[in-house]
Amino acid sequence: MSTEYKSLRLETNNGIAEITLIGPGKGNAMGPDFWREMPILFAELDRDDAVRAVIIQGDGANFSYGLDLVAMTGEIGASGKNLAAERTRFHDKVLDMQQAFNRVADCRKPVIAAVNGWCIGGGLDLISACDIRLASADAKFSLREAKIAIVADIGSLQRLPAIIGQGHTRELAFTAKDIDAARALHIGLVSDVYDTPEAMLEAARTLASEIASNPPLVVQGVKQVMNYCADKSVADGLKYVAVWNSAFMHSLDLVEAITAFRERRKPEFKGQ
Repeated sequence: MSTEYKSLRLETNNGIAEITLIGPGKGNAMGPDFWREMPILFAELDRDDAVRAVIIQGDGANFSYGLDLVAMTGEIGASGKNLAAERTRFHDKVLDMQQAFNRVADCRKPVIAAVNGWCIGGGLDLISACDIRLASADAKFSLREAKIAIVADIGSLQRLPAIIGQGHTRELAFTAKDIDAARALHIGLVSDVYDTPEAMLEAARTLASEIASNPPLVVQGVKQVMNYCADKSVADGLKYVAVWNSAFMHSLDLVEAITAFRERRKPEFKGQ
């Protein structure tokens, strides 16, 4: 990938793309560059056959403070007479910002959030769009929007109930309270908690490597089937996966899996 980013740092190695949030706002806050660049980056990752898994982390001591209110004031703040045309532009801006995390959720490659330090507001929106969330013991989470007179509108209210349930989501949204990593683990917001950020990132890389070692088109198929089934009945989901496998199960990777099993060796999947 040749695209240069101002708010993100991208490194790829052995089929794993590591994205680091870098601000430039304090605490990797999400300013105009971030909201413009995230959809572009994830569109590229989705199309890149060499990428099999993605890790998202924050630079330094925190994951993200969320929306950069100072940097975004000119784009989301009220001005003029606040009439229909201005409200329409604001509505369009919110929809554009939502695409940043819709692209994460819709990306065919599994996405792992590796969280240390603060994960506030937009940071929580982002990790709720990821497939798997890991945290270090110092991680702290907050659905903070109510404290700044905003109804969260970038995905937390829609995605978190499927992750932690309606009750926990409403508690976090109504109170805008902070919770620590232990509470996040207890309610299912994260899968595991590690003693240090370094141990957490190493675990994220190990997990991404495990994912990347499997047939990539199968892994992507699993994600797409699960995404489709999230708001469907079991019967609808079973019909969908039957059609999916009828179309995509026969592959060179399937032949390789059977051959490797017979030869008692590790398979080498090509994504074909």
